[in-house]
Amino acid sequence: MRLSKTHFTTLREAPSDAEIPSHVWLIRAGMIRKSVAGVYNFMTFGWRTVRKIEQIVREEMDRAGAQEIITSPVQPAELWHESGRWQVYGPELWRLKDRHGREFCLGPTAEEVFTDIVRNEINSYRQLPRNIYQIQLKYRDEARPRYGLMRSREFIMKDAYSFDRDPAGLDESYRKMREAYTRIFTRCGLDFRPVAADNGAIGGTGSEEFQALCDYGESDIVHCPCGYAATTDQAGGVDAAAEGAEGMLPMEEVHTPGTKTIEAVADFLGLPKDKTLKALLFVVYNDPEEGAEPGAEPVYTVREYVAAFVRGDRDLNMVKLRNALGGVAEHLIEFADEAAMGAATGSVAGFTGPTGLHGCRIVADSEIPGLKNLCAGACKEDYHVKNVNYGRDWTADVVADLKLVRAGDPCPECGLPLEMARGIEVGQIFKLGTKYSSSMGATYRDENQEEHLIWMGCYGIGVTRTMAAVVEQCHDDDGIIWPLAVAPFHAIVCPVKNGDEQVAALAEEIYGGLLAAGVEALLDDRDERPGVKFKDADMLGIPIRVTVGKKAAEGIVEYKLRAEKQAEEVSPDEAVRRAADAVGGIGKG
Repeated sequence: MRLSKTHFTTLREAPSDAEIPSHVWLIRAGMIRKSVAGVYNFMTFGWRTVRKIEQIVREEMDRAGAQEIITSPVQPAELWHESGRWQVYGPELWRLKDRHGREFCLGPTAEEVFTDIVRNEINSYRQLPRNIYQIQLKYRDEARPRYGLMRSREFIMKDAYSFDRDPAGLDESYRKMREAYTRIFTRCGLDFRPVAADNGAIGGTGSEEFQALCDYGESDIVHCPCGYAATTDQAGGVDAAAEGAEGMLPMEEVHTPGTKTIEAVADFLGLPKDKTLKALLFVVYNDPEEGAEPGAEPVYTVREYVAAFVRGDRDLNMVKLRNALGGVAEHLIEFADEAAMGAATGSVAGFTGPTGLHGCRIVADSEIPGLKNLCAGACKEDYHVKNVNYGRDWTADVVADLKLVRAGDPCPECGLPLEMARGIEVGQIFKLGTKYSSSMGATYRDENQEEHLIWMGCYGIGVTRTMAAVVEQCHDDDGIIWPLAVAPFHAIVCPVKNGDEQVAALAEEIYGGLLAAGVEALLDDRDERPGVKFKDADMLGIPIRVTVGKKAAEGIVEYKLRAEKQAEEVSPDEAVRRAADAVGGIGKG
């Protein structure tokens, strides 16, 4: 491709809303252009990279035995009502109606659609196992789209669904997908690791995220040399050792004026923070969709108030709390209005403790029952209670691990201190079990004509997120540094003496030689200064640059790799051979 005929524009500066490297460089290099907040158009070079990532995904999915189809992103509400997720998914579900008032959504995922296909077409054990997938636009109506392709409202995703006879078959399908994902992200050039993760709105019995490690990732990951790794949403907290030797002291109310934080009360009473009890107050709403007329404005009514307690030096993990409450949807729980909750339950802002509460659900972290003589709020302005003990003075409705795991906490598998990293979720795999087959009636008949539920797995890859993750890991101060496998072009030929016929002829010769050798090549035949050509080549991230300049008459050109600082002087034939060898060495996983 000749740059003089190519639709592309690079920018000297990124827009003010571009905050992270991938957003900055994809915009500046002309790879993407914003349509509206959270929705992007892909330009010539960006779309070529997307297609290459898609091709890697296709090759590895096909290699693992999956079969590609395509479904409409417009999904009927009836299927979501069947699965029970129309109410659960929340405001991120992009809902719409046709002219007849029938409800639909723009699919954020496709469990319902694929389950519907399979229940209508598979009825015998002879047709199992199956794994079918698609690569398709998905939609999530993000409240705050940001970071370019990282958190957008429209994105390209590969989603696959496996269908098996039993749990053993599901385990095998899951294993194959895990191996395929490892090959896919390796071929894309990512530094990644699979980690245990929360199932979220997808549901099921277990999942792992594939996290691309980088400084600007949205996910916090803890990991251990023993091999344990998990997102902080999922990481198991290790309880402090039970204090069995310490006797229970009598409760004592103490005046603690103005001490509304753990730090303030601990300092005031001369206590370590781990001898205090932290209260966090929430309101849980009824789902406004349940029983509502189609199209009615949502009305949120209070279902219950919740008081969650953790040790004073701990932080609460909201995902664990929602799970402890039976899987409350994220949009149906929030911090309570303190005055309203106080009137209903006796809580007092900054001075809430478990001994004075009523009319709310109390949830305690799993290590609380083993601790003795803690200091807690007295549910009375400017007062706390010392020597509060679980079992004697109060009990909880739910006891569960609520701790947010931090760096240095003990590993739940080996006890060594955990380390922390940040990552970008580029893929996730789930064991759905019979969650969707049971609610939607997807069954098969065995050898004896007995009916059984199909066991399902779900496997997603964010194609456009993967593109952004590669840029996060592969860039410098001059632009993108694409790995060869996903680069929009492998090489660029830059003649730098405009009007010199010998330079132009040699550049054309090298360009033709690269194409003949199977190298995807660009020829920068624009009437621009050398500095402009070099700057654009670096910003675009083209892995190989061949510069034809003042030594063209001597049969010498410069061969430079984007990832390296120095160029080498080589013959034109050597430049073509090196580029062809590099492209021929692109791994297949």
